[in-house]
Amino acid sequence: MLFQAILILLPLIPVQQEQPDEIIEVRGEQRAIVLPSEQEVEGVFGASEQLQDIPRAATVITESLLREANIDDLHDVAKFAPNSHAAAGFGNPSLPSMRGQLGELFTGGMRRQAGNNGLGIPLSLNAYEGILVVKGAPPVMLGTTQRVGGFVNLLPKRARTDESRTELRARFSEWDQQRWLADHNAVIEQGRQAFRASVEVIDEGSFYDYTHLRSDDLLLAYEWTPSNDTRWSLSFEYYDVDWTDNAGINRPTQALIDSNLYITGQGQQPNGSYVPGAGAVISPTGQVEIDRSTVLTDPLDTNNAETYLLHSVLEQQLNSDWLLVNRSYYQYLEREGINQNSFVEIVDGAHTLEHRVEFHYLDNTVLGANVRYNDVLGYSQFTTEADNPIDLTGSLEQRRIPLTPAQQARLVELRPGLFVSPGAQYDLDGDGVGDFNLSDTTDSTSYQWGLFAQHQWAMTEKLRFTLGLRADYYDVEARDPLAPAGATAKQDSHSDWLTAASFAAQYNWTPDLMVYATAYDSDSTSNSMAGGNVLNAAGQIDSQNFATENRLYELGVKYAPSGARWYADAVWFDQTRSLRNRDGSNSGIATEGVELQWHYRHEHGYWLTLAASYIDAHWDNSASFQGTGQIADAFDNSRPDIINGTGIGSPNFTAFPASNQQLQGVPEVQANAVAGWQVTEAWSVGGDLSYTKSYPLDFLQTVMIRDQHQLNLHTQYRFTPEFSARLDINNVTDQENWAPVFEGGYFGATLAFPSLPRHAQLTLSYRF
Repeated sequence: MLFQAILILLPLIPVQQEQPDEIIEVRGEQRAIVLPSEQEVEGVFGASEQLQDIPRAATVITESLLREANIDDLHDVAKFAPNSHAAAGFGNPSLPSMRGQLGELFTGGMRRQAGNNGLGIPLSLNAYEGILVVKGAPPVMLGTTQRVGGFVNLLPKRARTDESRTELRARFSEWDQQRWLADHNAVIEQGRQAFRASVEVIDEGSFYDYTHLRSDDLLLAYEWTPSNDTRWSLSFEYYDVDWTDNAGINRPTQALIDSNLYITGQGQQPNGSYVPGAGAVISPTGQVEIDRSTVLTDPLDTNNAETYLLHSVLEQQLNSDWLLVNRSYYQYLEREGINQNSFVEIVDGAHTLEHRVEFHYLDNTVLGANVRYNDVLGYSQFTTEADNPIDLTGSLEQRRIPLTPAQQARLVELRPGLFVSPGAQYDLDGDGVGDFNLSDTTDSTSYQWGLFAQHQWAMTEKLRFTLGLRADYYDVEARDPLAPAGATAKQDSHSDWLTAASFAAQYNWTPDLMVYATAYDSDSTSNSMAGGNVLNAAGQIDSQNFATENRLYELGVKYAPSGARWYADAVWFDQTRSLRNRDGSNSGIATEGVELQWHYRHEHGYWLTLAASYIDAHWDNSASFQGTGQIADAFDNSRPDIINGTGIGSPNFTAFPASNQQLQGVPEVQANAVAGWQVTEAWSVGGDLSYTKSYPLDFLQTVMIRDQHQLNLHTQYRFTPEFSARLDINNVTDQENWAPVFEGGYFGATLAFPSLPRHAQLTLSYRF
């Protein structure tokens, strides 16, 4: 394999020679923990700011904390960031969750392509050396987005011009899981030029049935600082992955959540068919304890993706007052997902290009403009999925949904035997009713031009005001790439202005204590897979997709005592925002709550971070949708000793009327602690503990996920200045925890995701 060869050859790349004693001195020192308050935040709220000076709720997860907390994916940011509990994302989260809703994903301050409503491709963190987590819609510099619960900004690895270094790492886990990494930094010209290459190869089996993850990720980075006034950072990432969509366990009754008790029996459609389909009713045949590894997967499922990203940041200090920053980003994505339960999502090429120019005046003014281009060709089909009728204790054949001729007639054949939705609705028989099922199929192109300005006034030595304004002009076209035979493909265009405004007041009560108040109002878009735009049933681009309003109010206090290595903040927030439903419509969500975080490091080698939050999340006088109204609908009442079924059938595609009901799938209370102790110069120990309060899994609150916690512990020993070994024991107390599968509650009465049992990981690292 190419990447395995690179792993072997990377350390052999010629680099600038250094004295051996210098190498031993640098490689042998213990890497210190860098607290969130000790790393500057660049390119998000300004050129560069400290966490304690930003008038927004934010958390920085530094490179050292990423390593110490064993962070592998976006779920793990909850260890440090309050109110970031996430649904399972079908086992492969591609988007973060904050304050009860999906957030956006940025890389180096540029919004990247991500999955459709959280169902996307897995994410490798090989190319990144830090994570910034911010609650609420992105600031005016970053531009209009779709998801506004918050955002994660991944900080790319940069080549370092100070010294050459190499790290080799291997991780071995249960269930035949292996990860290999090689990271090499080569100084080309001391203090001027450097090159960096980082390769990660993952080959993992799984605790879950028929589940795997195999990926290659390559980062190439170049740094050039020809003078003290100029810096150019360039990076390229290539990612190829093959994985399994993991839907967890269906039929989530309270008995399943509490005792792993699963109701058996294959569902029968109204037409008598035992193939899973809409309205199927299950006659319970019994109740058994199900192995938590028995999940809704299929060995014949296909899920793979290939993507590459190019980032460029050029900084030029024009004079003592003005800094010019040019940021460029390009991403290409291909994805193919074909599952045996009739779900199809194919991205047959998605291109995203963005360029942003920023002018920073002193430390108080930012002016800028950007242009963003997005082109997506994709095919989708999710209208015939039916999960509850499937008996997981039966055969694999019982899980599969071959489409009937009648179902195929409401779709379009993309390839022999593969059917997807057309990109628009058509009435071929002239009866005034559309003849097709619609999903997210589209061939769309969008241009976004944005102008923004942000200025800070120092009214007194202690009081500052910050105002930010932005306007984005969208020009969008969408076409049906796969019209049915005999129909003329529909297409439409739409243009619109979207605006954003933010205002913040900051008061430095003391040099160490800052209080702030922030108000933010913005419009956001509603997009489909890979950021594309779809046609509605009328064959038009819905103007409501460009008119979703979001509001945020925050009051906060931040404390960073000088001369002490600790930081604390507390935030109250009130936020209203939108949720894109599975059918493409939008619902409103309102949240209010409190978030607390504290980070501390003692000079004698131990450190601790704490995060806690409370959230009241509810539907904002808005409709809610579930694939099934309640789990009892899936069963008849032939076995009341097992369940009092309604016999309505499942899925029954329930729309609940507008209400202020509690948002399902979101715990009101979340708390996390991460700690470490350098026992001796060579030996360290640490761990993390998380807790979530009980919360409803479904809209009607018929099933509750109980109070849950998880404890992870690790120990590390440095045998030589270069070589160390680390042992992680995850879920030490072997808790049988659960999570929702999908944000927004659509599968709340259909699926629940079982956590991994207690398991061990061994990591070997060699640095030189």
